[in-house]
Amino acid sequence: MFGITFDKLAVIGIIAVFVLGPERLPEYARKLAQLVKTIRSMADGAKDRMREEMGPEFDDVDWKRLDPRQYDPRRIIREALLEEDDAAAPVVRPARPVVSAVDGPAPWDSEAT
Repeated sequence: MFGITFDKLAVIGIIAVFVLGPERLPEYARKLAQLVKTIRSMADGAKDRMREEMGPEFDDVDWKRLDPRQYDPRRIIREALLEEDDAAAPVVRPARPVVSAVDGPAPWDSEAT
């Protein structure tokens, strides 16, 4: 979670003991716990509201695919190019000049000489 390891939490705790002191530390720990509970309930409420508004589609969403940590520009470009190739696009070929038998051989036709 946010790249915070146990070692970092221990250092933050030790610094908090020195800065706040042992008298005020329990009070601030309670406030921090209350803040975490409030944030968690807000997140749960937002998720419930999204579920209500989106209906059954909410459960069909692939949330892991929408995770910004999964962002890989090379993969996105590769998928876009593959989707473009899969589309029914007409094949464009270079046009050949139309030469009729009345006009005779074309000047660029080496077999005619």
